[in-house]
Amino acid sequence: MKIKVLFIGGTGIISSACSALAMERDIDLYLLNRGNTPRAVPDGATVLIGDIRDPESVRNALAGHTFDAVVNWIAFTQEHIETDLALFRGKTNQYFFISSASAYQKPPAFLPITESTVLHNPVWSYSRNKIRCEERLIRAYREEGFPVVIIRPSHTYDQTLLPMHGGYTVIDRMRKGKPVLVHGDGTSLWTLTHHRDFAKGLVGLLGNRKAVGEAFHITSDEALTWDQIHYIFAEAAGAPSLNLVHAPSELIAAYDQEWGDSILGDKSYSTIFDNTKIKRFVPDYLATIPLFVGAREVIDWYDTDPSRHNINPEFDHLTDVIISAQQKAFPKT
Repeated sequence: MKIKVLFIGGTGIISSACSALAMERDIDLYLLNRGNTPRAVPDGATVLIGDIRDPESVRNALAGHTFDAVVNWIAFTQEHIETDLALFRGKTNQYFFISSASAYQKPPAFLPITESTVLHNPVWSYSRNKIRCEERLIRAYREEGFPVVIIRPSHTYDQTLLPMHGGYTVIDRMRKGKPVLVHGDGTSLWTLTHHRDFAKGLVGLLGNRKAVGEAFHITSDEALTWDQIHYIFAEAAGAPSLNLVHAPSELIAAYDQEWGDSILGDKSYSTIFDNTKIKRFVPDYLATIPLFVGAREVIDWYDTDPSRHNINPEFDHLTDVIISAQQKAFPKT
């Protein structure tokens, strides 16, 4: 028997792969969005036009519907959660909240990270908001039986997303032989997960009532240093050589708070994940796309259409400024 699933969003970087796989697995998929998505909607999915930030439009769009599972890909604050609680009480057997692995304790007290690792991020407001959302949903589960399932993606990418802050500007610097900035000493470990791999875990949980009340991260088992990540993308981009310059994360934060918060609140720490739990609930889950394969896919996407070669002159200049400051503080002998 088909299960009926609602994705709020469903055409984003992570969710687009989940939508495609859901259709492959013969799920009766509904997508709630505003109807102006840049990515194609999978054939066979039903689109409901509504704006989740306008609850009345959602009530109209969902009138008469109930679902086996609802996945909200775009909830970021407790206010968003309160809206969903009001909309979906008694309307679904599972409510999936897409949280973030950045909510895990920073710095981590131990590795690998498991789902029982404490949630605590003193730096990044994005992560603290996700923690508040989780806490509200767990309270709803305990007090009223609201059927929450918490999902914590780590750094998940598709062909459109470069993992380095600055996006294609960094690839352009690589190709021109200009120095590329890497936070810290480049040796902290980081986990990047292809969105098609992530989808196998998420879709595998849809309809599994045993997952209610549980939290899962869904990541690759491949951990690479930030230096290795840059070398993999340089090779995929055909850069003849790579000149990496390392700078303290605090120095980068002093020049750009947003960039710094994402580093000091997440990327400066090694992240290695134990995926035992998702593999126990979804026995066929296995991340099979290594970064060197995914990086070629990303670079091919950018190179297929030169209009995607968007260079940010402000970021390019900022990179030069920070590198200059670092080299003045620690001149080569």
